[in-house]
Amino acid sequence: MTSVLITGSAGFVGRHFDRTLSRLGCDITRIDINDPLKPTDARDFFRRNEQHYDLVIHLAAIVGGRAQIEGAPLSLAVDLAIDAEMFGWAMRTRPGRVVYFSSSAAYPIELQAPGMTVRVDESRIDLAAVANPDLTYGWAKLTGEMLAAHAEADSLRVQVFRPFSGYGEDQALDYPFPSFIHRAATKADPFEIWGDGTQTRDWIHIDDIVDAVLDATDQDIPGPINLGWGRPTSFNELARLVIDEAAYTPHIKHVTAAPTGVHYRVADNSKLLGFYQPRISLEEGIRRALRAAA
Repeated sequence: MTSVLITGSAGFVGRHFDRTLSRLGCDITRIDINDPLKPTDARDFFRRNEQHYDLVIHLAAIVGGRAQIEGAPLSLAVDLAIDAEMFGWAMRTRPGRVVYFSSSAAYPIELQAPGMTVRVDESRIDLAAVANPDLTYGWAKLTGEMLAAHAEADSLRVQVFRPFSGYGEDQALDYPFPSFIHRAATKADPFEIWGDGTQTRDWIHIDDIVDAVLDATDQDIPGPINLGWGRPTSFNELARLVIDEAAYTPHIKHVTAAPTGVHYRVADNSKLLGFYQPRISLEEGIRRALRAAA
C-alpha cells in the first residue's frame, strides 16, 4: 500500500487529492491547521516527524483570494516558512517523491500586463534570472521552486506544478468562479464583476488538476508543468457563460475599485498535453457547479 502525506489536506485542492487517493487504497496521513478533528500546523509536523513516505503532496499554504493577496501581503509570508520546513524535513526523511504546488502567480507580471496576450510556457521562469512575480504569494512560490531545484540537485525527486485558475463545485467564495456561481444560483441582480471584466484567466477543473498530477507522477514526467486548459476567458465572458446557464438576465455591475490582479494569465499547456488531455470543459464545470448550488 502506498503511503501518502497530504499537507493542506482540508483545503480545496487537498480534499480532492484525498478523495482520489483514498479510492486508490493509499494509506494517507493528513496535515492541516484547519482540520476540524486534528488541527496541525505543518511547520510543527515537519520539525518533529521522521517518517518515510512514498509520496508527498505538499499543498499547505496561506492563499486566500485576490483581496487577501493584494490587501494583506505579509499574511502570505508564512508560506516561505512552511516550504522551508517541508524541504528540510524531506531532505532528512527522503520520501519517494514530492509533489510541490507552485502557482501561475510565480510568472513575471510584465508578461501579464494590459495589451499582453502571452500564453506563458514553463521556460518563462528562469531561476538563474528571476523576474518580478505576483506580489508576496508569487515570491513565496518562486522561492519554493528554488528550494525544489536544490532538493532535486541533491537527488530528492521533486515534481513542480504551476496551476492556473483551478475551480470546482466546493470551492470557497473567496475565489471568483464560486462567487459567480453563487450570484447566479441566487439570481443576484445586479451581477457584480470586479474590475472592468476584461481581465482574462485560464480555468481548469479540480478533477483535471488531480488526474493530471497523478498521471505525471505515474509517468515520472519532469517538472515544472503548467496545469491549465489553455483557453483564454475574460471575467465578462465567464459571467455570460454562468448567467446563460442559469437562464436569467441580470444587470451587470462592474466594481472598478475592487482588486483585479494581473490582466492576462493563460497557460501554454503544450507540455501537459503531451501526457494528459483535460476532460472537463468550462461549460461542463459551470453546469456541475450550478447543480451543486441548487
